[in-house]
Amino acid sequence: MADSPVWNEDDSSVYRRLAPVAVPARRRQLATIATLLPFESSASFELVEVGSGEGLLGQTIAELFPNARLTALDGSASMRAATARRLAGHRDRLRVEPMDLEADDWLVHLDDADAVVSSLVIHHLDATGKRRLFEAVSRRTSARAAFVIADLVEPAGPQARELFAASWDDSARQQAGALDEIELFELFRSTEWNIFRVPDPMDRPSRLGDQLQWLRQAGFAEADCFWLEAGHAIYGAYKQGAASGGIDYAAALRAADVALGS
Repeated sequence: MADSPVWNEDDSSVYRRLAPVAVPARRRQLATIATLLPFESSASFELVEVGSGEGLLGQTIAELFPNARLTALDGSASMRAATARRLAGHRDRLRVEPMDLEADDWLVHLDDADAVVSSLVIHHLDATGKRRLFEAVSRRTSARAAFVIADLVEPAGPQARELFAASWDDSARQQAGALDEIELFELFRSTEWNIFRVPDPMDRPSRLGDQLQWLRQAGFAEADCFWLEAGHAIYGAYKQGAASGGIDYAAALRAADVALGS
């Protein structure tokens, strides 16, 4: 990663190149997050994405939920532009706005939202920042709100850290091989993207168990982990208990494939 202590446009550029190999099981991650939203496909609801990146998750959700209204937030101008381009066909129900994750002014976008999703962003906050964010999401969103997070999590000890590091390397190597772009794995290694091998002060993951506890303490009725691979977890919480409704996982995989192929 870049030497800067804060994310910059160079990091965004490297991430866009690396993501096809650096994000474990990206297709399944997109589908899993979408499947965990507690809404039927025809439902009308407000969704906020904290850190929209290239817009792949937003596109997947927009295709699956044609009546959902999306607010995409990101601190990178190039990522916001990529999201706007990718979701141009949904511009009538899309807002793309800037966000400084550690500031408070963007939290107004959470007001009365029915769902909040975030992928590979929240680990940039320290423990206090995560707790403050979880409390803000709980306090500001609607009574039926869901909060689904995909992120890096801190291992519980040195053995788990080595497992996370080795399995992330293996995932990146396999995905680069499947794409016949082994040079992307070399870039993954040369940029020291695997923070379980080379910690970076910009990355501050917290233990999964702690985060689930913080979500419950923030006021969510139920919090759980739904997927974990190579130190990347999908977890979240619901205000009204266990999720009901939702869309079919196979349909979500097809929507993820469309987004990744476009």
